[in-house]
Amino acid sequence: MDIKLVQRLREISGAGVLDCQEALRQTKENFDDAAEFLRKKGQKIAQNKEIRAVSEGIIESYVHTNSKIGVLIEVLCETDFVARNEEFKELAHDLALQVAATNPKWVSPDQVPESVIEKEKEIYGEGLDSEKPTEVREKIINGKLEKFYQDVCLLSQPFIKDDKMIVKDLIQSVAAKLGENIQVGRFIRFAL
Repeated sequence: MDIKLVQRLREISGAGVLDCQEALRQTKENFDDAAEFLRKKGQKIAQNKEIRAVSEGIIESYVHTNSKIGVLIEVLCETDFVARNEEFKELAHDLALQVAATNPKWVSPDQVPESVIEKEKEIYGEGLDSEKPTEVREKIINGKLEKFYQDVCLLSQPFIKDDKMIVKDLIQSVAAKLGENIQVGRFIRFAL
Protein backbone atom coordinates (compact mmCIF):
# COMPACT_ATOMS: atom_id res chain seq x y z
CA MET A 1 0.00 0.00 0.00
CA ASP A 2 1.25 3.46 -0.97
CA ILE A 3 2.31 5.34 2.21
CA LYS A 4 2.00 8.74 0.50
CA LEU A 5 -1.63 7.96 -0.36
CA VAL A 6 -2.31 7.07 3.29
CA GLN A 7 -0.63 10.30 4.46
CA ARG A 8 -2.62 12.40 1.99
CA LEU A 9 -5.86 10.74 3.05
CA ARG A 10 -4.99 11.38 6.71
CA GLU A 11 -4.38 15.07 5.99
CA ILE A 12 -7.73 15.67 4.35
CA SER A 13 -9.83 13.43 6.61
CA GLY A 14 -8.18 13.70 10.01
CA ALA A 15 -8.69 9.93 10.39
CA GLY A 16 -6.12 7.60 11.94
CA VAL A 17 -3.57 5.60 9.96
CA LEU A 18 -5.41 2.30 10.42
CA ASP A 19 -8.73 3.82 9.35
CA CYS A 20 -7.10 5.31 6.24
CA GLN A 21 -5.47 1.98 5.36
CA GLU A 22 -8.79 0.18 5.85
CA ALA A 23 -10.60 2.72 3.65
CA LEU A 24 -8.01 2.32 0.89
CA ARG A 25 -8.23 -1.47 1.14
CA GLN A 26 -12.04 -1.37 0.96
CA THR A 27 -11.95 0.89 -2.11
CA LYS A 28 -9.06 -0.83 -3.94
CA GLU A 29 -6.82 2.22 -3.31
CA ASN A 30 -9.15 4.67 -5.05
CA PHE A 31 -8.40 7.93 -3.21
CA ASP A 32 -11.75 9.67 -3.83
CA ASP A 33 -13.77 6.60 -2.88
CA ALA A 34 -11.62 6.14 0.25
CA ALA A 35 -12.25 9.75 1.30
CA GLU A 36 -16.00 9.22 0.80
CA PHE A 37 -15.80 5.94 2.76
CA LEU A 38 -14.17 7.75 5.69
CA ARG A 39 -16.73 10.57 5.52
CA LYS A 40 -19.61 8.10 5.73
CA LYS A 41 -17.93 6.22 8.55
CA GLY A 42 -17.31 9.51 10.36
CA GLN A 43 -20.97 10.51 10.02
CA LYS A 44 -22.06 7.21 11.55
CA ILE A 45 -19.67 7.76 14.45
CA ALA A 46 -20.88 11.34 14.89
CA GLN A 47 -24.52 10.20 14.91
CA ASN A 48 -23.73 7.73 17.69
CA LYS A 49 -22.11 10.52 19.71
CA GLU A 50 -25.12 12.87 19.43
CA ILE A 51 -26.60 11.48 22.63
CA ARG A 52 -23.54 12.30 24.73
CA ALA A 53 -23.71 15.36 26.99
CA VAL A 54 -22.13 18.62 25.86
CA SER A 55 -21.03 20.77 28.77
CA GLU A 56 -18.12 22.69 27.26
CA GLY A 57 -17.77 24.90 24.22
CA ILE A 58 -17.34 28.51 23.16
CA ILE A 59 -19.31 31.61 22.38
CA GLU A 60 -18.23 32.92 18.99
CA SER A 61 -18.92 36.44 17.82
CA TYR A 62 -18.94 37.96 14.38
CA VAL A 63 -19.47 41.58 13.39
CA HIS A 64 -19.74 42.33 9.69
CA THR A 65 -17.29 44.85 8.22
CA ASN A 66 -19.98 47.52 7.88
CA SER A 67 -20.81 47.11 11.62
CA LYS A 68 -24.49 46.70 10.80
CA ILE A 69 -24.79 42.94 11.42
CA GLY A 70 -23.52 41.05 14.46
CA VAL A 71 -23.88 37.46 15.66
CA LEU A 72 -23.28 35.62 18.92
CA ILE A 73 -23.44 31.83 18.69
CA GLU A 74 -22.99 29.14 21.34
CA VAL A 75 -21.25 26.02 20.00
CA LEU A 76 -21.02 23.15 22.46
CA CYS A 77 -18.75 20.11 22.78
CA GLU A 78 -17.88 17.52 25.41
CA THR A 79 -14.45 18.70 26.63
CA ASP A 80 -12.51 21.92 27.04
CA PHE A 81 -9.68 20.26 25.08
CA VAL A 82 -11.83 20.23 21.94
CA ALA A 83 -13.24 23.70 22.73
CA ARG A 84 -9.67 25.05 22.44
CA ASN A 85 -9.00 23.17 19.19
CA GLU A 86 -8.43 25.39 16.14
CA GLU A 87 -10.72 23.31 13.92
CA PHE A 88 -13.53 23.63 16.47
CA LYS A 89 -12.99 27.39 16.65
CA GLU A 90 -13.03 27.59 12.86
CA LEU A 91 -16.33 25.69 12.82
CA ALA A 92 -17.82 28.13 15.35
CA HIS A 93 -16.66 31.07 13.22
CA ASP A 94 -18.13 29.52 10.06
CA LEU A 95 -21.43 28.99 11.88
CA ALA A 96 -21.45 32.63 12.99
CA LEU A 97 -20.87 33.68 9.36
CA GLN A 98 -23.71 31.39 8.30
CA VAL A 99 -26.10 33.04 10.76
CA ALA A 100 -25.01 36.52 9.66
CA ALA A 101 -25.48 35.70 5.98
CA THR A 102 -28.72 33.69 6.08
CA ASN A 103 -30.60 34.98 9.14
CA PRO A 104 -32.14 31.68 10.34
CA LYS A 105 -34.82 31.87 13.04
CA TRP A 106 -34.24 28.51 14.76
CA VAL A 107 -31.37 26.05 15.20
CA SER A 108 -33.27 22.98 13.94
CA PRO A 109 -36.70 21.99 12.61
CA ASP A 110 -37.70 20.48 15.96
CA GLN A 111 -37.51 23.97 17.50
CA VAL A 112 -40.05 25.48 15.08
CA PRO A 113 -43.29 26.03 17.01
CA GLU A 114 -46.14 23.74 15.98
CA SER A 115 -48.36 26.76 15.34
CA VAL A 116 -45.88 28.06 12.73
CA ILE A 117 -45.73 24.65 11.03
CA GLU A 118 -49.52 24.36 10.93
CA LYS A 119 -49.83 27.87 9.47
CA GLU A 120 -47.26 27.05 6.76
CA LYS A 121 -49.09 23.80 5.91
CA GLU A 122 -52.35 25.72 5.67
CA ILE A 123 -50.81 28.28 3.31
CA TYR A 124 -49.25 25.57 1.11
CA GLY A 125 -52.52 23.60 1.06
CA GLU A 126 -54.57 26.58 -0.10
CA GLY A 127 -52.47 26.99 -3.22
CA LEU A 128 -52.93 23.37 -4.35
CA ASP A 129 -55.51 21.96 -6.74
CA SER A 130 -58.22 20.29 -4.66
CA GLU A 131 -58.63 17.64 -7.40
CA LYS A 132 -55.27 16.08 -6.49
CA PRO A 133 -55.31 12.93 -4.31
CA THR A 134 -54.66 13.49 -0.60
CA GLU A 135 -51.32 11.68 -0.59
CA VAL A 136 -50.05 13.75 -3.52
CA ARG A 137 -51.12 16.95 -1.75
CA GLU A 138 -49.31 15.80 1.43
CA LYS A 139 -46.10 15.06 -0.50
CA ILE A 140 -46.20 18.51 -2.08
CA ILE A 141 -46.87 20.19 1.28
CA ASN A 142 -44.05 18.21 2.96
CA GLY A 143 -41.67 19.17 0.14
CA LYS A 144 -42.52 22.84 0.60
CA LEU A 145 -42.12 22.44 4.36
CA GLU A 146 -38.59 21.06 3.84
CA LYS A 147 -37.79 24.13 1.73
CA PHE A 148 -39.19 26.30 4.54
CA TYR A 149 -36.84 24.57 7.02
CA GLN A 150 -33.89 25.31 4.73
CA ASP A 151 -34.79 28.98 4.92
CA VAL A 152 -35.42 29.28 8.66
CA CYS A 153 -33.42 26.51 10.41
CA LEU A 154 -29.63 26.77 10.70
CA LEU A 155 -28.93 23.02 10.61
CA SER A 156 -31.05 22.51 7.47
CA GLN A 157 -29.42 25.27 5.42
CA PRO A 158 -26.90 24.73 2.63
CA PHE A 159 -23.49 25.78 3.96
CA ILE A 160 -22.53 29.19 2.53
CA LYS A 161 -18.97 28.09 1.73
CA ASP A 162 -20.03 24.81 0.06
CA ASP A 163 -23.67 24.63 -1.02
CA LYS A 164 -23.41 20.89 -1.69
CA MET A 165 -23.23 20.38 2.09
CA ILE A 166 -25.84 21.28 4.68
CA VAL A 167 -24.78 22.79 8.00
CA LYS A 168 -25.72 19.66 9.95
CA ASP A 169 -23.35 17.59 7.77
CA LEU A 170 -20.58 20.15 8.30
CA ILE A 171 -20.97 19.86 12.07
CA GLN A 172 -21.04 16.06 11.87
CA SER A 173 -17.87 15.96 9.78
CA VAL A 174 -15.99 18.09 12.33
CA ALA A 175 -17.45 16.01 15.18
CA ALA A 176 -16.19 12.85 13.47
CA LYS A 177 -12.69 14.31 13.08
CA LEU A 178 -12.51 15.54 16.67
CA GLY A 179 -14.21 12.48 18.14
CA GLU A 180 -16.83 14.37 20.15
CA ASN A 181 -20.45 15.41 20.07
CA ILE A 182 -20.76 18.98 18.77
CA GLN A 183 -24.00 20.95 18.90
CA VAL A 184 -25.23 24.48 18.35
CA GLY A 185 -26.81 25.63 21.60
CA ARG A 186 -28.32 28.93 20.50
CA PHE A 187 -27.59 32.08 18.56
CA ILE A 188 -28.69 35.64 18.24
CA ARG A 189 -28.33 37.94 15.24
CA PHE A 190 -28.38 41.71 15.49
CA ALA A 191 -29.00 43.88 12.43
CA LEU A 192 -29.44 47.61 11.95
